Amino acid sequence: MLTASGLAKSFGPRELFRDVTLLLSAGRRTALVGGNGTGKTTLIEILTGSEKPDRGSVTKPRQMTLGYLPQDLVGDTKRTVISEVVSGAGELATLADRLTELEAALSDPHQNQDQHKILEAYGETQSRFAALGGYALEAEAKKVLAGLGFAESDSGRGVNELSGGWRMRVALARLLLAKPDVLILDEPTNHLDVDSVAWLEQQLTAWSGALLFVSHDRDFIDAVANRVVELAERTAFEYVGGFAEFVVAREERLTRIEAAAAGQAREIAKVERFVNRFRYKATKARQVQSRLKTLKKLEMIKVPDRKEIVARFAFPEPPRSSRVVAEFHKAAAGYGQNMVVSNVSLTVERGQTVALIGPNGGGKTTLLKLILGEIAAGAGTAQLGKNVSVAAFSQHQADELDGTRTVIELFAAGIDPQKRNLRTVLGSFGFGGDAAERLVGDLSGGERTRLALARTMIEPANLLVLDEPTNHLDLPSCDVLEDALVAYPGTVLLVTHDRHLIRNVADAVIEVRGGKATWHSGVPEEVLTPPDPTRFSSVAAPYDKAPNVRTEKRRATAHARQVSSDLRKRVARLERNLVKADQVVANLEKQLSDPTVCNDPAELQRLANRYETAKAQAAALLHDWSEAAEQLEAAT
Repeated sequence: MLTASGLAKSFGPRELFRDVTLLLSAGRRTALVGGNGTGKTTLIEILTGSEKPDRGSVTKPRQMTLGYLPQDLVGDTKRTVISEVVSGAGELATLADRLTELEAALSDPHQNQDQHKILEAYGETQSRFAALGGYALEAEAKKVLAGLGFAESDSGRGVNELSGGWRMRVALARLLLAKPDVLILDEPTNHLDVDSVAWLEQQLTAWSGALLFVSHDRDFIDAVANRVVELAERTAFEYVGGFAEFVVAREERLTRIEAAAAGQAREIAKVERFVNRFRYKATKARQVQSRLKTLKKLEMIKVPDRKEIVARFAFPEPPRSSRVVAEFHKAAAGYGQNMVVSNVSLTVERGQTVALIGPNGGGKTTLLKLILGEIAAGAGTAQLGKNVSVAAFSQHQADELDGTRTVIELFAAGIDPQKRNLRTVLGSFGFGGDAAERLVGDLSGGERTRLALARTMIEPANLLVLDEPTNHLDLPSCDVLEDALVAYPGTVLLVTHDRHLIRNVADAVIEVRGGKATWHSGVPEEVLTPPDPTRFSSVAAPYDKAPNVRTEKRRATAHARQVSSDLRKRVARLERNLVKADQVVANLEKQLSDPTVCNDPAELQRLANRYETAKAQAAALLHDWSEAAEQLEAAT
């Protein structure tokens, strides 16, 4: 058990949090959520001991083991993948190293005089190693690696040969094999594909120790967590249940606070009326003074700003493209002689939002590079349609931002401020007021990602290509992205492991697996969350799979989610058309009010006819929009 009491932390004048109390015990699987910059990673570093709190304490038993996966790995290793994973197995790893030493000693001719002692030590160590299941250790390590997307041949590769994302997977596999008493994971799904996220979800659902994790993936939180701790308003609030229960309970808490604040305001107004009425009446002087003292001592109820919870973003109107935006015809692509994907024949049409899913290394990014012309087709063709303008966001774009410039300077570069209010757009992405003047180098990973996304999405392009845009984003920022993609009138190609985002924005899915790309209309749940995530691996999962009620519930409601997603897109489309129709009516009204038009009866009649037609079209759109909005409200 790990207990944190009264934790507080500030950096200069900026207070991150205060009075944070947390309990991590066996069976508690806690999701830590909150906006970028609220101090989630700092709180985790205090719990793990790498950061000191300003106030408060962290208590843990001496024998307790703690495993921590940070957002960014520090340090290096020359071990192979399998040896690095096995090295995390605690006492078993120590015993394995000892056996290796003793075997070397037994084969050393210079130690013949000590053979009896070495054999005795070897026998004792081997017995202990076997009793703890050590001879199954490497096989279990390979099972964990397979679940996280590693091929059998990867076990012997050096960890140094791997990219940052795959090193994170090795570190995660090491922790899962070690099975510490308390496991702390900071954004564990960032570098995983949909299959590996589903596999990890199953392992953590069956986790018997204490678990604390940071994630923006609603499905992942809902399936794994039985508690949610939200960092907000410079403190922590704990809710029992998964993400769905958290949303309901948080709304109830905010409603109670707003009701209490409204009641307090009414009481204050009542007291102030009494004071104003009897301030100068001698017989009421004592009562007036008593009420004034009560007002001074009163602690005002602070109502949380809901703008921190919900944000909106509007796109500039993009130019119209051809009906076919992107087309693959028997296309193949790869690097050198290695073709990653082949015989791809797909067509993406104007206005579609298409999600690409599949294992990492399967070819999702390769397909994007192929259609953008960054690599040449090894066979067949891949081309964009006519009048297609592209805005692209890559996984590493946020890391390449110039840290010496301010947010507003970087965002405004190359954009005409006469066309858009840049500070308004930045505000909708969480950079309102003084935040726009902060140096980019001082931003958190999530804030940099949010800024890079805002910079990408403000361009008036009709094709958005987004490669893992939700990495490091907090939940409110994911809401902003979701709303933006629903409202976007152009075409979207989206690579993401966030199943909630895919369900809510995608019209179709391209499943890239085994060198092939398969088109699925809609978002089939069996593709998004396979019943058995290990079916794509020749190795079974390392732990017994526990039935997941929440996962089954999600599958049962998948159709309803698709319906609400379609309705949300229809409402957004009708709203855009209604704004345009109202503008046409307003322009015609202005022309009809011009006195000079009365001198030309023919022109007056023509404008009157157009005005009546425009009014009828606007009224019809308003009716359709109202019906669709009501249907959406009922569906959600």
